[in-house]
Amino acid sequence: MRRGLRKLLAAGLAGVVALSAAGCGSNGGAASGGAGSAANKSAGSEPVTLKITWWGSQSRHDYTQKLLQLYTKSHPNVKFTASPSGWDGYFDKLSTLTASGSMPDIVQMDYLYITTYAKNNSVADLQPFIDDKTIDVSSIDKNVLNTGKVNGKMAGMVLATSLLAFGYNPDVLSKAGVKAPTGDWTWDDFIAMNKTVKQKAGIADSASIDPLYDTNLFSYWLRQHGEKLFSDDNKSLGYKDDRVCVDFFKMWKSMMDDNTVPNPDEYSQIQTLGLEAGPVVTGKAAMTQNWNNYATLVAKANSKIKIVTPPKLTGSDAKALWLKPGMFFSVAQTSKHQKEAAQFINWFVNSEEANDVIMAERGTPISSKIRDHMVSAGKMTQQQKDMFQYVDDAAKLVGETPRPDPAGMSEVNKVFKDVGYSAFYGKATPEEAAANFRKQANEILARNN
Repeated sequence: MRRGLRKLLAAGLAGVVALSAAGCGSNGGAASGGAGSAANKSAGSEPVTLKITWWGSQSRHDYTQKLLQLYTKSHPNVKFTASPSGWDGYFDKLSTLTASGSMPDIVQMDYLYITTYAKNNSVADLQPFIDDKTIDVSSIDKNVLNTGKVNGKMAGMVLATSLLAFGYNPDVLSKAGVKAPTGDWTWDDFIAMNKTVKQKAGIADSASIDPLYDTNLFSYWLRQHGEKLFSDDNKSLGYKDDRVCVDFFKMWKSMMDDNTVPNPDEYSQIQTLGLEAGPVVTGKAAMTQNWNNYATLVAKANSKIKIVTPPKLTGSDAKALWLKPGMFFSVAQTSKHQKEAAQFINWFVNSEEANDVIMAERGTPISSKIRDHMVSAGKMTQQQKDMFQYVDDAAKLVGETPRPDPAGMSEVNKVFKDVGYSAFYGKATPEEAAANFRKQANEILARNN
């Protein structure tokens, strides 16, 4: 984990922000759909304070706090204590809170970790709140909805969907005389483009990417090779030949040695800048890897940023992309206000009022009614339209969504970083790093699943 940013985020999480919107509004602002009336039943009842945490950029923090104030305005008995954070360090802090019995009532949860928190019974089963219509799922695709289900338990309510994407700065590419990438580009094209940017535009670390930030990019690489990250029983890695991992390490190490991507220490410094001040946004790099809401996330800082599907593997037509749950809201098993938490989640997902504020910043909304509303309302920016269009354009490259990552995923991620960094810094060969990853990951998976 990046040490400089970890200290910053720890301080940010420690400084809890209390949101106590005043006012005695009516029962307006109900969620659309059958659960709207249920959500309003809490208005006028006993005072409730819900603790909530999420990760994201400063713009996400700002509008989410506005959302909480809006909800309190129409539900005067419900107030919030919020603890926003960046991504780095978020799950370290959450793990500590959970171990001490202090998990917030509502937790923004990621696909990488939902299995772990479900398996140790840290999060509540939301299915009863779906069954009694507190959470309205009538306009949500079942396959997407069930990405929050772990061992028969609805461990989280999916909030949005996203697809892996590469973001790029058209001005930087133009300066180097490089044409913008298209959906047919390959990894060879990616490497060549960034070498050209380095040479002709004088920009080192043209591709501002940490390939070991998590396992999503590696999982995409594996799927391009017809492999998968985990076995069906989640007790071991899913690919048999370490060569595919070796090649991944070699490709990125070569780019680091060539100064076309930052090494881990350099990327750690980049992370401290924040997403909206990152080098692609400011014109100091050409490309980065993110998700299909990337251009929307940074639009206020640079409205020219574009997205494209990740590079293809030459000669492969595998459907390597997958429709990923962008994130979830989970409710703590220890929460004394699970019903009220579920009512807020329903409003967040189904309310036009809420989504007019969110504006798809967390990804493509899961409710078809909300998607239709956003299109018909005419309020979307070009970046938001591009995000919606990206899903359609990438459809031919999208395969089956994998199951939630297995228990012990945080340990697997750490090992993946450690062994990869050992290869990048020459402390181990790529072959040794790949073998070490297999050995340690299999031990973790067998122990936890």
